[in-house]
Amino acid sequence: MIVVGYAGGSHGRACLEQAIDEASARGTGVLVINAVSEGGRGSPARSTRIVDAVEIAQVQDRLTESGVPFEIRQQIGADPSDELLRAMDEPDAQILVIGMRRRTQVGKLLLGSTSQHLLIECGKPVMVVKPQRPTA
Repeated sequence: MIVVGYAGGSHGRACLEQAIDEASARGTGVLVINAVSEGGRGSPARSTRIVDAVEIAQVQDRLTESGVPFEIRQQIGADPSDELLRAMDEPDAQILVIGMRRRTQVGKLLLGSTSQHLLIECGKPVMVVKPQRPTA
């Protein structure tokens, strides 16, 4: 199983496509996890990372179209790192696919980095994906 941390937007789509490619090449399925830990309804942190029903339906359609087996887990009130690491502890988990956003040095210092934590703590391979930049 390929585990993908899905946060929506262009980063999420890039991660999903890479996860589908990996799953197809390895003959396995995809587990999509969209988890948000902090903030209540309408908070900036939650609204930027929780994926709405329309986008989840688009993810489901893309996975169905790809032909790979899949599962989607959406969890509010769960630490994203913990959820992804727990999924990677499952015996059939092969690789974790995550995105990494560009942040300022101060942002990294104050907020830490979920991606960095996953890279350090995950006992299995982690693939970091960035969306393609638009060509001019």
